[in-house]
Amino acid sequence: MAHIIERKRKDGSVAYLAQIAIKRKGKWVHREARSFDRKSAASAWLKKRMKEIEAAGEDLSSIRNRGRTLADAIDRYTRESVKEIGRTKAQVLRAICEYDIADMACSDIQSHDIVAFAKEIGATRTPSTVSNYLSHLGAVFALARPAWGMELDQQAMKDAFVVCSRLGITGKGRSRDRRPTLDELDALLTFFEDKHTRRPSSLPMHRVVGFALFSTRRQEEITRVAWDGLDTEHSRVFITDMKHPGDKIGNDVWCDLPEHALKIALAMPRNKDMVFPYHSDTISASFTRACKFLGIEDLRFHDLRHEGVSRLFETGLSIPQVAAVSGHRSWSSLQRYTHIKQTGDKYEGWEWLDRLTVPLPKKKAQRIANPKASINKTAT
Repeated sequence: MAHIIERKRKDGSVAYLAQIAIKRKGKWVHREARSFDRKSAASAWLKKRMKEIEAAGEDLSSIRNRGRTLADAIDRYTRESVKEIGRTKAQVLRAICEYDIADMACSDIQSHDIVAFAKEIGATRTPSTVSNYLSHLGAVFALARPAWGMELDQQAMKDAFVVCSRLGITGKGRSRDRRPTLDELDALLTFFEDKHTRRPSSLPMHRVVGFALFSTRRQEEITRVAWDGLDTEHSRVFITDMKHPGDKIGNDVWCDLPEHALKIALAMPRNKDMVFPYHSDTISASFTRACKFLGIEDLRFHDLRHEGVSRLFETGLSIPQVAAVSGHRSWSSLQRYTHIKQTGDKYEGWEWLDRLTVPLPKKKAQRIANPKASINKTAT
């Protein structure tokens, strides 16, 4: 049985779904479907596919995956992966589906096709970004053949990696050394504190920034810190799904929490399960807007982590001691900080150390706890 169904997309355009369903001896032995923008294209594919099925005879195993495209493999990977796919990985895989290589049949893709795709990406993106694209695509190549019988050649992907590396199409990202000055931090914290004073229901970004600085936690990790994950007795924090080059899902780690960071956390109101119950994107947008308003150039929220780690070394801590705070598994990742000469703690006596650890007044905490005020509306 083969037919074409006309369907309306959400954007109002029309799609033509070509469906094939083969039933033998009372059992469905083969089903497949593909969408097209034009009915003529759907009809042409349907006729060609039915001829292939008829030529295959009784054994349909040889044609089940013939003609399946890279886009089909990506779609199946995203649908059937038991492990949660991170936001960045999902975004990259969706972006790949917009390129010509996604329309190629899995069996036709060779290493030079992957290299050409990498060059196309590299025309507008950095070598480190191209590396990320190929890395995420490599996960699909690794599973397609053994899991679903889709003829993606994993060796072709490995060969393409080698070629792209040798040609400089892929590469490691440059390490950022940008650190905020005390004047810049004073300006940011004053800006955020004034805003929160005027609107007590808004996100207390001055506390978020302070916690990021002294805890060395990443942006998304801050939003996942739970009250029951704060061990005040041993001054440590439980971080779930910590970033890891191999697999962050389930990578839950206890990290040491410096005194200033612990005090800032304890000064937050306990009206929700999370210490900082805000959305990561909201924090990022708020920080970016503040820097733009204050004229602070080339400063990112993640630079606070670099500043925090640098500070720990400047106070004389060893690599193992710093790693216990930052969560780095590989001490080699901290080697770039070893050139820092011990200079003491430049934050000693900093006025914000006390201001950030004063608990919110009761009335302000109650307003923040108002269940009718959603995070998206209040965390600006």
